[in-house]
Amino acid sequence: MEPQQNWAITILEDGFGRVREGVEHALLGLTPEQLTRRPSPASNSVGWLVWHLARVTDDHFAAVAHVLGGGEAPRRREREVPPGQVWPEWQPRLGTPYPEGSTGYGHTSDQVAAFPQIDPALLNGYHAAVHDRALGILGGLGPDDFGTVVDLRWDPPVVVAVRIMSILNDATQHVGQAAYVRGLLTATR
Repeated sequence: MEPQQNWAITILEDGFGRVREGVEHALLGLTPEQLTRRPSPASNSVGWLVWHLARVTDDHFAAVAHVLGGGEAPRRREREVPPGQVWPEWQPRLGTPYPEGSTGYGHTSDQVAAFPQIDPALLNGYHAAVHDRALGILGGLGPDDFGTVVDLRWDPPVVVAVRIMSILNDATQHVGQAAYVRGLLTATR
């Protein structure tokens, strides 16, 4: 008898796969200068948007894996950096000026402007590594895991299902924004 299909996992894998394809397209053919160009002084660049969506995905999936692996769900409002991220391996390569635990949440316009001019293929590589890690965590989830509390800082506490949907929603919005900014940069005039 074949194991029962976990449709929730299949749907989530498809959703994150669409984000992956969107990231590849948003970065395709851009120069390092285009990666950091902002349509206006108060807007985000393609590079920062892709970095941010990758950092949030990396950070939040690591937190899910940490709790499901027996770690404690965060309780305090202070920012805790969950173990198991791929970021420590990629941070030196990307050369971002942000603290190790930064995901871009709450960044100022000056911090966005500080995103370095790097080869877009390098940023794409970081997102690919994050995507692979996320799929590995998703593939290991069982039906009972979706109700596990992973964050006690909210009322009601956040469970795995809600956290994963939040990650997917955030990533989808940001990859759409990156595609839009790319369109502004590459449109023929």
